[in-house]
Amino acid sequence: MLFVKKFRTPMMILSVTIMACLMFTQPGFAESAKKTYKIGGIFAVTGPASFLGDPEKKSMEMAVEQINAAGGIDGHMLEAVIYDTEADPSKAVMSVNKLINRDNVIAIIGPSTTPATLAVMPMVQKAEIPFISCAAGNKIVQPITPWVFKTAQSDIQAVATIYNDLKARKIKKIAIISVDNAFGESGKEQLLAQAEDFGLTVTKSETFGAKDTDMTAQLTKIRQDDPEAIVCWGTNPGPAVLAKNIQQLGLDIPLYQSHGVASPKFIELAGSAAEGIMLPTGKILVAGLIPDTDPQKEVLAAYINDYEKKFNTAVSGFGGYAYDGMKILAAALKGSDGDKEKIRHAIENTKNHVGISGVFNFSETDHNGLSPDAFVMVKINDGNWELLE
Repeated sequence: MLFVKKFRTPMMILSVTIMACLMFTQPGFAESAKKTYKIGGIFAVTGPASFLGDPEKKSMEMAVEQINAAGGIDGHMLEAVIYDTEADPSKAVMSVNKLINRDNVIAIIGPSTTPATLAVMPMVQKAEIPFISCAAGNKIVQPITPWVFKTAQSDIQAVATIYNDLKARKIKKIAIISVDNAFGESGKEQLLAQAEDFGLTVTKSETFGAKDTDMTAQLTKIRQDDPEAIVCWGTNPGPAVLAKNIQQLGLDIPLYQSHGVASPKFIELAGSAAEGIMLPTGKILVAGLIPDTDPQKEVLAAYINDYEKKFNTAVSGFGGYAYDGMKILAAALKGSDGDKEKIRHAIENTKNHVGISGVFNFSETDHNGLSPDAFVMVKINDGNWELLE
């Protein structure tokens, strides 16, 4: 027995060694052994901006799941590492620090809001890591910085879409009211800058705090100048508060909102005061009403079906920002072997990517990549979105 044991031991070792070598030379094993690509995500999953961050987190996770189910990227599986910022810029900074220095991600998608995005931009630029924001502020991509992109439609285009509608209605005098943060400031700048081009006079410009629960004082000042319409620039809950105050004061003039409230959450918060409000939005809210010839039609239908089936809840355009970001990044990852500069270069050269928020054409001078046709004007009628011609 002792002889047998001594004989078998080296033979067994030899056999195991041969088997191991064979395994490592098998294509299937080599593919499975490829390094996982870690992708960071930072969204306002909870807190006052959860109507943005929750669908963004869900959409990123769904996109990663779909990509992995299709075989990953060049055989590399993706792993989403996601943190909740609660829309707090300081928490966004801490999250990005962890993603870069602890989790070693090769790219980051998010945050949900403009203030949080502006807070982390210096970090991602210093770390030279591809970064695709889901926020709308123009200052995110103006001026251009090499590593920063965004998928949310631009304030410049949103303002122009509203102003075209005002011009068509022959409205000349408007008042504006904007939230006192980076998103509101960006919108306010464009509202003032573009007014003259559309033959508009801004009679009054007021602001409100992100957590304000009453704006009667600002509306009283606005009413004194007798504007023909009011344009509000902000994200929930402030714009819903404004809509309710306008209803309470009996101000019978058109109210326009920004694309920052383009979700069912706004209608829920504003209730009956939402009726008749007009705003620019991506096509997702009226996907069933756009022509079959629209290049986004099929992509929107698939996303809506997949999202609602998976999460048993209605989609919002905000989730589409993260979905677009992940799909654009996935295309850029191909052939990169995880090299950050190659990924960045590929994002910057993305052309004709049909997404949820529009058709993206990035370049060295455009890190948003969307044209004005990414927007349509909608009106809230009987608690639903109605496409304006």
